[in-house]
Amino acid sequence: MSEIHDGNRPPSEGDACTNGLPIELVNLRKEYGGFVAVDDLTLQIKKNSFTGLLGPNGAGKSTSLKILTNLTTATGGEAYINGCDVSADPKGALSGVGTVVETPEFYLYLTPNETFKYVGEILGMSPESIQSQTADILDKVKMADWADKRLGTFSKGMRQRISLGIALLNDPTVIVLDEPTSGLDPRGMAETREILKNIRNDNNDLTVLMSSHLMHEVADLCDRVALINRGKLVMHDDMESFVEGSDVRTLVVKTIEAPLEDVVASISGLPHVRSAVRSGNEVAVKVEGDKPQAVEFIRALAKTDLNVYSVAESGNALENRYLELVAESR
Repeated sequence: MSEIHDGNRPPSEGDACTNGLPIELVNLRKEYGGFVAVDDLTLQIKKNSFTGLLGPNGAGKSTSLKILTNLTTATGGEAYINGCDVSADPKGALSGVGTVVETPEFYLYLTPNETFKYVGEILGMSPESIQSQTADILDKVKMADWADKRLGTFSKGMRQRISLGIALLNDPTVIVLDEPTSGLDPRGMAETREILKNIRNDNNDLTVLMSSHLMHEVADLCDRVALINRGKLVMHDDMESFVEGSDVRTLVVKTIEAPLEDVVASISGLPHVRSAVRSGNEVAVKVEGDKPQAVEFIRALAKTDLNVYSVAESGNALENRYLELVAESR
């Protein structure tokens, strides 16, 4: 089974719990021999946010989440959930927290109903609460029709939905997810993203921290982005500010006919243009500056002889910004 936390345990005397941010990492450090996986990482996650944790392979994302959910211990620094020190009081810190951090393991001979009953009893939930929560959650994760089927007959995507359901069982205020769509086929990815959207929209008091390698997934789900590289925080901001922090934006100019090389060269000479690259009937133009500079470029473009029918910012704006920041942080 995946990691289970006692979501019904009240704080006892001596608990290191105070009211605080949903998630806070303070000078977090993790070393494996001579390798530093997490390097004095400080990160504060705002309440009611859906934050995407980005970074290259080996950046320290999964290690940080494992420390946060008490699946491994830090070499130094602290991790807090709702003001509770995860190391000093793991049960108190992880009460009211749902996690899908490692590949979930199940008793494959059990059904979802039986699995939820088993987990609910471990969490100390009443039979009535288990029953009502199970029915509601299976509906949310679109598994109600499979409630009495054996998990051994489920696809990976179906089991992932069950793992999300287990994370919701204790009615958490914080959810921590480590690449929740990893290994799923396109349909499974789309279904999981839709479930996460619905979960977030249905609960305004929920805070979600999710690592992912998929830029479009983060852009689709998250309102904030935190980027780490080599174990250090590179940038943390709301989505719009994160993307617009770059001084270069890519505008895709679509034309009726393929522009000639001299026309592309003339585009390169327009105001604020850093480069222009043709691909068929499209020209990818890198424009320096913010929105006012983009407006100046578009006005100048309209005065050319090009038969332009579309000018739009590249749909890979988050990916472009990510690559730019990772390159700068090397």
